[in-house]
Amino acid sequence: MNCLITNEPWQGLEPYSPAGLRMLDRRLKSLASLPYTREQLLEEAAARAVKMSIQGMQPKVSTMLRVTEGRMEIVDHGGRYIVKPPHPIYAELPENEALTMSLAATLGIEVPVHGLLQNGDQTRSYFVRRFDRVGWNKRPVEDFAQLSGASRDTKYDSSTERLIEIIDRFCTFPALERMKFLDRLLCAYLTGNEDMHLKNWSLITRDDKVELSPAYDLLNSTIPNLKSREEMALPLRGKKSNLRANDFWHYLAGERLGLSDALIEQTRARLAIACTGWPAQIEASFLSAEMKTRYLTLLMQRRGRLGVRARA
Repeated sequence: MNCLITNEPWQGLEPYSPAGLRMLDRRLKSLASLPYTREQLLEEAAARAVKMSIQGMQPKVSTMLRVTEGRMEIVDHGGRYIVKPPHPIYAELPENEALTMSLAATLGIEVPVHGLLQNGDQTRSYFVRRFDRVGWNKRPVEDFAQLSGASRDTKYDSSTERLIEIIDRFCTFPALERMKFLDRLLCAYLTGNEDMHLKNWSLITRDDKVELSPAYDLLNSTIPNLKSREEMALPLRGKKSNLRANDFWHYLAGERLGLSDALIEQTRARLAIACTGWPAQIEASFLSAEMKTRYLTLLMQRRGRLGVRARA
């Protein structure tokens, strides 16, 4: 059995290993299943949507971890976790997002504590800890739609180049954030994430420093939608599909981000090392066999187009 949180094998009978539970809270000894079926969770998400500060395409509820009781409780206010039940249309999104966030972490991308929860009907929901809450305080976070004057209706009306301008304008150390930005964009391309619109990029203020927030809403949006034809939410070099290695390495990294040849090669090497372990992580994930095959096939295609070869 693999732990639903760490996705690592363990010998227990429960869905969560001690290591996984400690990621939530070092005092947590067990965690009960969410006392809802998939349909009930979707009803809860619909009923509470207007009360949530975080919205989006996927249904979601806000939860609080009750450590002494060993359970997650759905709340209207003060939640510390976001829980996303199975989507009513697109298959296996919780398993997809948990995996894709973990793949990003192997590349050194900062991601919050996340994983899967077991529902009352044995389906699974995705959970992620909110990074904009510290104790009872809220950290300042603004997404790129807010920073560029866009709205939910115009979140796709921008470009990759405009994202760089926002980083340069608002970040305390833009050069550092440009490197992080490149890693995230390459990761999104490799993992089939075609939905990185303006509201899926944010800046956070921590320790008087404005920087890219931890990554969120990372999932392979291509494999559950066989009609998908685009490769990116926001165009790069004026195009959203048929992207090639030069678009990322020469144009984006070199011309637009101003990275030296040495830094570009370092990025390519780190990406190659991380990608080497991704097939094993995909195979060990909670995706179905069909979805694993789709994910692996897309990864190999994108790796080839980027010119990223596996490394030990």
